[in-house]
Amino acid sequence: MAFEPPQVYQTLLSAPIVPVFYYADADVTCQIIKACYEGGIRAFEFTNRGEKAKEVFKVLREYISTNYPEMALGIGTIFNALQAEEFIALGADFVVQPFTATDVAEVCKAHNIAWMPGAMTISEVYNATLLGAEIVKIFPGNVVGPGFVKALKGPLPNVKVMVTGGVEPTTDSLQEWFLAGVSAVGIGSQLFPKATIESGNFEEITGKIYTLISYYQTLASAQ
Repeated sequence: MAFEPPQVYQTLLSAPIVPVFYYADADVTCQIIKACYEGGIRAFEFTNRGEKAKEVFKVLREYISTNYPEMALGIGTIFNALQAEEFIALGADFVVQPFTATDVAEVCKAHNIAWMPGAMTISEVYNATLLGAEIVKIFPGNVVGPGFVKALKGPLPNVKVMVTGGVEPTTDSLQEWFLAGVSAVGIGSQLFPKATIESGNFEEITGKIYTLISYYQTLASAQ
């Protein structure tokens, strides 16, 4: 199914842990997606960080559409309008950037695709919302820290932010970030240790994600 932007945001925010992943082997990446889905993930960000990104993304799009149609597949590390156009044509449900680019915002708006730009300052966050961002990606999270999000929520209490970079796949890290006011978190390499992937122990990834999603749900119900 094709995801309209409101569906993407609703899907992401209902299980707000977003894997941020790139791997050059499409078969392995499909196994990662299966593991994530079984753990409760419903929005997956594949990153445009290698020569085979488009080739692998095509396989993932078909795999998810066939097996997990309720999972939104996004493309991350998009720098310009051309890249956005290419991956939207390949079936991206949402586009994520490490910064905010007006031309990418315009492409996503023209195609009715959810857009999550990156920002590191309060000015950048605000400017991203003026360009139409419903969720702004705070990056790199390990540089600004949870205290920044808490401060940001003072002048901009209604802005939804997803922090990426510096989020560890632990309940303590989730608690720190969500209590600071984030709406979602993106977790990259720490969620997918190289040894785990190479050994094919995908059940370990499923278990870790299930624990994190369950903890988030407990945290959310207590607020």
